[in-house]
Amino acid sequence: MPRFLTAEWRNLVMLNYEIDAARLLPFLPGGVEVDAWNGQYFISVVGFQFLRTRVLGVPVPFHCNFVEVNLRFYVRRRAHDGWRRGVVFVRELVPRWAIAFVARRVYNENYLSCRMSHEVRLPESGQTGLVRYGWAGGHAVMAEFSGLPESAPPGSEEEFITEHYWGYARQRDGGTVEYRVEHPSWRVWRATTARLEGNVPAFYGNGFQEALRQPPSSAFIADGSAILVQRGVRLDGPG
Repeated sequence: MPRFLTAEWRNLVMLNYEIDAARLLPFLPGGVEVDAWNGQYFISVVGFQFLRTRVLGVPVPFHCNFVEVNLRFYVRRRAHDGWRRGVVFVRELVPRWAIAFVARRVYNENYLSCRMSHEVRLPESGQTGLVRYGWAGGHAVMAEFSGLPESAPPGSEEEFITEHYWGYARQRDGGTVEYRVEHPSWRVWRATTARLEGNVPAFYGNGFQEALRQPPSSAFIADGSAILVQRGVRLDGPG
């Protein structure tokens, strides 16, 4: 399948919140179902660095390095090769309007552009590490951590959160686009402290406020890697 985008995703902070699956149904594209880990359903607020970005093999001036914060949940689809585990994005924030425009046009993803900031300090010489991604209105996602990252144990929550390799986006006419994201398994740190700053629950609307007002059920930081996003494929027609 042709590649659409290549980049590096680095220093991903992931705050995960248990949620009632019924809250996710209004956002569910056709052809997929909500995925669970040990009977639990999750949404995640994820912030990360988007580096060395190329679209169709070409670097776009002033748009190669930026940060993104997204709210996502986890789904799966039964295909000819078995279950495909993927994510659905509720909202994605970037600091460049052109990136948001292209993502909306190509995949109909709910991208918004706004002023953003970031701070990344990896743990060194016994010091605590910190990753913080902020956006307009005083909102931020942050985590502190220490030590060395480790591979996610098989069957763990860390593996479930980080190893969904497909994306699904509902289209304007009710159809669904599926696209594959390729990357190796990531190493993770368990966060020692993690929180949302500002009125993040209100930012994402009524369907997510109850879940996001609680402390995260888990939080960790992934080191990240090079990634490849393939061109999307239409799964079905309108409706």
